[in-house]
Amino acid sequence: MAVGLPENVFLTRLDAAANWARKNSLWPMPFATACCGIELMATASSRHDIARFGAEVMRFSPRQCDLLIVAGRVVMKMLPVLQRIWLQMPEPKWCISMGACACTGGVFDTYAVVQGIDRFIPVDMYVPGCPPRPEQLIAAVIEMQEKIERTGTLNGREFVVRTKPTGPPPFDVDELRRRREAVPVEGLEIYDPPRVQ
Repeated sequence: MAVGLPENVFLTRLDAAANWARKNSLWPMPFATACCGIELMATASSRHDIARFGAEVMRFSPRQCDLLIVAGRVVMKMLPVLQRIWLQMPEPKWCISMGACACTGGVFDTYAVVQGIDRFIPVDMYVPGCPPRPEQLIAAVIEMQEKIERTGTLNGREFVVRTKPTGPPPFDVDELRRRREAVPVEGLEIYDPPRVQ
């Protein structure tokens, strides 16, 4: 008599099980400052229903979230708050930059508006548009889930390489020097990843 596994038992890797659990239980932290925030709210409405993808538990405490969604423009005075929220989120954590303003500063090419949040915190996914439609954000959440399932590990080995930028190139060397010599804003840190040789 051959001894086999019962029907309700399956074998898998520990990393794969952790990734499956993480991708299906994203808890977004909304950081909405402008018109993109209205589109972000629309994703939770009955018409779009982001709950179908396991990302409906929006919490307003960073210690309970693992997905930061920055929707709208971010001004320099608000940047230390954004960085503090990012640092308070427990690992593993991810970030979606939603809208042209969060991605590149949008039409606000001024000294007061951050020209891309990826210069200050790491961004995993970009959602273009001014403002992007809820379907675009839902597509980004689905792609984020695929990325988590594809690259995640139980002990977070994938975050070791997080110091390397995946988005647009950061400030050039001269821009960084000028910013360091300028009067620093209290509590502001410039995200300066090491250069890849």
